Amino acid sequence: MKGITLKIDGEEVKAREGMTVLKAAQNAHIRIPTLCYHKKLEPYGGCRLCMVEVESRGSAPRLVVSCLYPAQNNIIVRTRSPKVDRVRKTVLELLLAHAPNSFELKELGKEYGADESRTGQEPSFCIHCGLCVRYCAEVKKKDAIGFVDRGIHKEIGFVPEIASKECGKCKECFPLCPTEALQAAYIFVEALAFPGQGH
Repeated sequence: MKGITLKIDGEEVKAREGMTVLKAAQNAHIRIPTLCYHKKLEPYGGCRLCMVEVESRGSAPRLVVSCLYPAQNNIIVRTRSPKVDRVRKTVLELLLAHAPNSFELKELGKEYGADESRTGQEPSFCIHCGLCVRYCAEVKKKDAIGFVDRGIHKEIGFVPEIASKECGKCKECFPLCPTEALQAAYIFVEALAFPGQGH
C-alpha cells in the first residue's frame, strides 16, 4: 500500500493510503479527542469533537472531521488552534446540555473551557454518538438497539424482542457509552418491557 507523509502539529507523520487523519495521529501518539470513534467500527463523524484544521497546497486552513478525512501527502494538520478549540468548546457545551453528569464530558469541558450553563439543560443521557447502536449492528450483528425518531427527538431505544434474548448475556456496549448511562437505560427498559428475561 502506498505510503503518505503529512505533518501533524509540526511533526512529520507516516501513514498509509486509505488511512484517516485521526488514525494517522493515533498511530503517531498524537491525541485528538473523540467520543464516537471505535477501532472496530466504520468511521461515523457523529460527535464532531475530532475536528482539526487542515491546510493543503497553499490553500486557506479549513476545518475537517479527522475520523472521516483521508490522510494525504504533504497536508498540514493542526489538532489545536483558536478555531479548533472554539468549535470543540461549542460542541461540548451542546453535549453537556444532554448529559450534564457525564464524567468524560465534564473533563473535556474543563479542558476546552466549556460553560455548562450556556445552553439550556435538556438531559436525556444520550449524546447520539451511536457507539452502542453501531457496535450492536456492526460487531455483534444483533440490532438489539437502534435510533428512534429524528432531529431533536432522536434517542436510542432497545428492541425488546431482541434485547430480551441477547443483551443480558452480552452487555459489551455498556462500557462504550460516554455518558455511562446506557446500562441504566437498559435496566429501565428491561424492567418495563421484559422483566426477568434479560438475565
